[in-house]
Amino acid sequence: MSLLDLSDVHAYYGDSHVLEGVSLRVDDGESVALVGRNGVGKTTTLRSILGLTPPRSGTVRFRGEDVTGRPTHEIATAGVGWIPEERRVYSQLTVEENVRVAVKGGVGAEEKLAMAYGTFPDLREHRDRKAGTLSGGQQQMLSIARGLVGDNDLLLVDEPSEGLAPMIVEAVADALYDIASEASLLLVEQNFPLAMDLADRFYLLDNGTVVESGETDGVTADDERIRRYLSA
Repeated sequence: MSLLDLSDVHAYYGDSHVLEGVSLRVDDGESVALVGRNGVGKTTTLRSILGLTPPRSGTVRFRGEDVTGRPTHEIATAGVGWIPEERRVYSQLTVEENVRVAVKGGVGAEEKLAMAYGTFPDLREHRDRKAGTLSGGQQQMLSIARGLVGDNDLLLVDEPSEGLAPMIVEAVADALYDIASEASLLLVEQNFPLAMDLADRFYLLDNGTVVESGETDGVTADDERIRRYLSA
């Protein structure tokens, strides 16, 4: 069953035409990667889904309902979560407070805290520290933990491995596997092998349009149809 459908979405920043007719889908229980060079429209696609950069034309449907350009809080309430590239933790709240506020309605907070700490033991050790004092890798763990406890049907994840040490990337990848067992994912990831490993299918963007798509099995950055769009 289709969970998310984008059809011919066009989006702009001022007069700059960033998305030029993006169409894609994410099925229920599926992980999908959105890949391509920097600046081709991947993050803008996520922002369009969330209503942060409303499409000027085209449609965004979630569970069959047209949510194009709706207020972001309505889309979030419908079951769409976001782990942004900038992490955006509450810097003046502790680690534990950050996780607690992500639990919708506070229901099952203790169980979900245990789940977050089980996924990222490092966060348990720093549960009473203010999030703004954490390292970049720890903040990324916290951002993903907040997504993990949010009971989202669809989670939009933007560049989760960027700037992280290999050991932290491994922990982040393991956490995303865990999330994928509970929710559908639309993942923007510059690390192409990681994206292909995490996702069931992919869409390759170039200049605001989808130029390639398909299943991830056996796909590598050395494939000719892929390489020419990933190289600088």
